[in-house]
Amino acid sequence: MTHDLAELERQAARRAAERAGGLDRLAGHIVCDGLVRIYRAAGVEVVALQGLDLVVDRGELIAIVGASGSGKSTVLNILSGLDVPTAGLAKVAGYDLLSLSAKSRLAYRRKVAGFLWQQTERNLLPYLTARENIELPVRLARGGRRRARARATELLELVGIADRADRRPDRMSGGEQQRCSIAVALANDPQVLFADEPTGELDEATAADVFGALRTVNAELGVTVVVVTHDPNVVAEVRRAVAIRDGKIASEVRRADGGSAAEEFAVLDRAGRMQLPAAFVDALSLRDRVRLTLAPDHVAVRPGDRTEADQ
Repeated sequence: MTHDLAELERQAARRAAERAGGLDRLAGHIVCDGLVRIYRAAGVEVVALQGLDLVVDRGELIAIVGASGSGKSTVLNILSGLDVPTAGLAKVAGYDLLSLSAKSRLAYRRKVAGFLWQQTERNLLPYLTARENIELPVRLARGGRRRARARATELLELVGIADRADRRPDRMSGGEQQRCSIAVALANDPQVLFADEPTGELDEATAADVFGALRTVNAELGVTVVVVTHDPNVVAEVRRAVAIRDGKIASEVRRADGGSAAEEFAVLDRAGRMQLPAAFVDALSLRDRVRLTLAPDHVAVRPGDRTEADQ
């Protein structure tokens, strides 16, 4: 799929001019504004993100949900410092991810962004115990032996596997390995924890334990947690979940504190565009165009082929 790269870059430039003019009031621990990521392969330009907007508050636990190819992994890679956006704004904890030098990017990944891979073998060294896996990044950051051991003890207790401290990964269950991986990602006290499909290889009960650990570190340490997943069931585990489709945030689900009731919102961009949730589109067989009716307190959306008598 090809796109007009020049037009996307013009849009990003307009966004930048608005920000410079004081029109941008975005504030948050994580901010994406008009984020664009374009890959070039075999002479073809593929737009993975096309003007994505997202604001995450400090200390929030949020899920980004989307199907394969929606752009969710691209967002995660950019925010964690593994990839560089093409245009737009991406800031985490005050770091401008478009302008970081190689040295600053390394410091960002060491001190600000913790990362949790789906595959535990990418998170844990197999020849080290749970405690040693957590101590290692502390020691590499020039923390002393006593500091490393104290941090490992604290985190093992926090994620609920203190009794597995002296076990290597092959003597832990999949859920225990992933909870240990959370501790490793938090070893150097990052401000944000990014989790890539953290429950993708776990059964439902074990996944609940892992999410419990994520909620605990979020609440106890105040770390901002961003979970990226294709699993729609994750929406029930968080207070706020955003759905990404075709490189943009399409909808958002918010859940009241401690409540099971949730509200779903479509996300309106600055041009007044929005994506209706796929389930709504399918339920009413919406195609091509829809009929809009403005009421004093709402906008009605109906299939475009209905007549006035049908309404």
